[in-house]
Amino acid sequence: MKLSSTAILALAISSITAGAHAESVSQEFVPTQLASTSAQSEAKGFIDGQSLSGSTRNWYANEDKQRGGTFKYERHGETLTGSRRINWVQGTILNYTSGFTEGTVGISTEVAAYNAIALDRSREDIKGGSNRTLAHSNGDAVDQWSKLGLANVKARISNTTLTAGRMNFSSPIVDVIGNRPLPSSFEGVAIHSEEFDNLSFDLATFDRVSPRTEQSLSKFRTEYSNTGVETDHVNTAGVNYQPLKSLKTSLYATQAEDFWNQYYFGATHELGDSSVLSLTTGLNYYKTVDEGKKLMGNIDNDTYSLSFGLTHQAHTLTFSYQEVNGNEYFDYLHETNGIYLANSLLSDFNGPNEKSFQIAYGINMAEYGIPGLKFNAYTARGWGIDGTHYVGTAYDVRNMDGEHHYEYGIGTSYAVQSGPLKATTVRATYTTHRASENQADGSINEFRLVTTIPFNIL
Repeated sequence: MKLSSTAILALAISSITAGAHAESVSQEFVPTQLASTSAQSEAKGFIDGQSLSGSTRNWYANEDKQRGGTFKYERHGETLTGSRRINWVQGTILNYTSGFTEGTVGISTEVAAYNAIALDRSREDIKGGSNRTLAHSNGDAVDQWSKLGLANVKARISNTTLTAGRMNFSSPIVDVIGNRPLPSSFEGVAIHSEEFDNLSFDLATFDRVSPRTEQSLSKFRTEYSNTGVETDHVNTAGVNYQPLKSLKTSLYATQAEDFWNQYYFGATHELGDSSVLSLTTGLNYYKTVDEGKKLMGNIDNDTYSLSFGLTHQAHTLTFSYQEVNGNEYFDYLHETNGIYLANSLLSDFNGPNEKSFQIAYGINMAEYGIPGLKFNAYTARGWGIDGTHYVGTAYDVRNMDGEHHYEYGIGTSYAVQSGPLKATTVRATYTTHRASENQADGSINEFRLVTTIPFNIL
């Protein structure tokens, strides 16, 4: 990976700050030892360990395109346009998880029903639904729909668990995305092992994804391809390692069959004392190269982000730099959150050869006697987008020559601290994005209001 002068300067600043505050945080080496306890030895039994819980989420989004941008929809066979799109959906999850049976090998099962109700059913408002409201081919909202979101069987030995079926899975390349009324999930087989105190392993293969706003399973495709090609298998493996008490690292490799091989390295380091001043440094790096039949064309892409967060009591100020080195988008699998880059916001700031910088501020009102209440604000700019040298067919980028854009947003969230609604969260955000003529995300304002209420039955 070739670092720019900006990235080198950021690393230098990080080193200086580390020297100033390293004495406040333990930099102690963590030896790799077998875990002192076994999760399976504490199994309560299939029935005694069971639980029935869930959540319901009220999800509202109001988008307004600017500078002449429009959404399209149909009415009586006529294609109409409008600058505003509104989606309002109630999503509910009911999750049953059994306990693990006792013995050397424990068996458990998990089943979750997902249900969505469209609260705004106006064809003019939802504009075809996109991936927000499930809609019929004629543009009408599907009033109410349900599906089996999770259905799997688990087998556990010691601290190693094998899961087969439809599941949640989290890694920097294949990750559940939950920014809609309902989350995605994946169908396949996965192994997660935590046999060591500071070392864990993941190994998985998937052939289908259950999208956030669809009832059926789909093959995997990518977020930014304009060809719609699909892959039959996604295979991933990775390790998470904590060499120091203050340092966590991850290394993953994923094969999207006949698309690409994608490799990830990430590290998070903490220094200092937040009551005085602490520094959190984050590095995320992805390497993507074409694979097999090259259905996405030739790909050779290096993308990374560096972030530095300074915290003093209730206040956190974060600086993030991100750079794409490649003539195509930094792309990731659709219906996943497989983009752990610091500047992945309303826009992903992932255009060909794009550079971006973000400044973010957050305040935790617990320091001022209001636990659960937080505010945040940020601004980000991307520049140097250049797809003129792209020679493939998967991405529509050749008309991008010096494109640029910026985004800013404000948000607040509150989590109920006690009582029957404990852990209920309310979050409101307002985001503005402005782009040059050929930047893909366009110019848009968006307001979201999301309320999530968890509940337990058993």
